[in-house]
Amino acid sequence: MTAIAKRPGELLWFALLGAGVLIGAVSAVTVLIKGHAHVYNVTREIPWGILIATYVFFVVSSTGLCLVSSLGHVFGIEKFELIGRRAIILAIITLITGFGAIGMELNHPIRMGIYTILSPNFASPIWWMGTLYGLYLALLCGEFYFLMKGHHKGAFALGMIGFIAAISAHSNLGAVFGLLEARPYWHGSFLPIYFILSALVSGGALVALFVYFNHKFRGIDLPDHYQEFMVSLGKLQALFLTILIFFVIWKIIPGLYGQPPGKYEATMATLTGPLAFNFWFFEVLIGLLIPVTILLNRATRTPFGVMVAGLLSTAGIFFMRYDLVIAGQLVPMREGVDGLVNGLLTYTPSITELGIVIGAMAFCLLLYSIAEKFLYLGEQKH
Repeated sequence: MTAIAKRPGELLWFALLGAGVLIGAVSAVTVLIKGHAHVYNVTREIPWGILIATYVFFVVSSTGLCLVSSLGHVFGIEKFELIGRRAIILAIITLITGFGAIGMELNHPIRMGIYTILSPNFASPIWWMGTLYGLYLALLCGEFYFLMKGHHKGAFALGMIGFIAAISAHSNLGAVFGLLEARPYWHGSFLPIYFILSALVSGGALVALFVYFNHKFRGIDLPDHYQEFMVSLGKLQALFLTILIFFVIWKIIPGLYGQPPGKYEATMATLTGPLAFNFWFFEVLIGLLIPVTILLNRATRTPFGVMVAGLLSTAGIFFMRYDLVIAGQLVPMREGVDGLVNGLLTYTPSITELGIVIGAMAFCLLLYSIAEKFLYLGEQKH
C-alpha cells in the first residue's frame, strides 16, 4: 500500500477501495459456499436481478468509452485525442468488471465458457453477446498496446475495427432483451438503438469524471487545453442527453398507448408502481434533467459543471439499467403465482447481491487508480 499511495489522500482512497473489494470478495465467497438459491433474492419468476443490471451498466460504459475515445484517434477530432489512452484502459477495466458481475450471476461460468466454444448455438443472441464482447475485449487490448507504443496507424486500424465491434456487441446486447417475445416490455427493435445512444451518454460522463478528478487528486488546475476539451465535451453531452430524453419518452409511449397486455403493466410499474421513485428521481431528475440543464447553460458549462453533470448522469444511468432489467420481469408470465403485490411480482436485492455490486464498483476504480499510478496515460505525442 505504501508503494501505491504516498500522500494521505491517496492512502485513504486506496483504503476505501480496498475495503469495497473486501466486501465484494466476502460476498462472492458466501455465494460459493451457500449457493445462489440461499443468498440471492432472484426467483424462478424473476431470474435476472441487480447483478445483470450491473453487468449491463459496466459493458454499456465500456462501449461508450470506446465510442467517445474513437472520436480522437479514429475520426481525427484533435480535442479528443488527449483522452485516448485513459478512455481505452477504462473501457477494458469496465468490460472485465462487467464479465465478473455476470460471472457471479451464473451458476457455472467456467462451464459456460467451455461449451461456448465446444457447442456453439449460432441462433442464440446470448452466444453472440459473449463472442462479440470477447472479440471486442481483444481489440481493445490491441488498441491500447498501440496507443501506449505511439503506433498511430495500428491504433487507428484496431480503433476502427473496435468501433464496429463495439456497436455490434452492444446492439446485440439490446437484442438479448429485444428478441424475448415472452417479455412484452423488452420485445421489439427499440432496445438495440436505445442501448447504443445511452452508451454514448455513459462514455461521455465517465470521460468527464476521470479528466476532472485526475487533475483534482493531483492538486493541480486543469490546463487550458483540458478546459477547452471539457467545454466541448459538455456541448456533446448536452446533445446526447437531449436525444436520450426523447428516447425515454418514446420508450414510455408504446407501453401506454392502447394498454398492450404485459407492456402496459410493466410501464406503469416504472411510472406509478414499485419502480416509480427510481424512475422519476434517479433516472429523470438526477440522470437527465439536472445534467442537461447544467450543460445547456453556458454559465454552468464549466469544467466543474461538466464533471457534476457526468457524476449525476452516471448515477442516473445505473438506476436506468436496474429499472429496465427489473421492470421487464415484474409482470408474471403464468397464472397462479403466489406473492403478487397489486398484480406484480416483487424483487429486492439481497445483502450479498449488494455486496457484490459494491465490490465490482470498488474493483473497477481500484484497477483504474493503479493504472493511473503506474502507467503514463497522458496525451500522445505525434
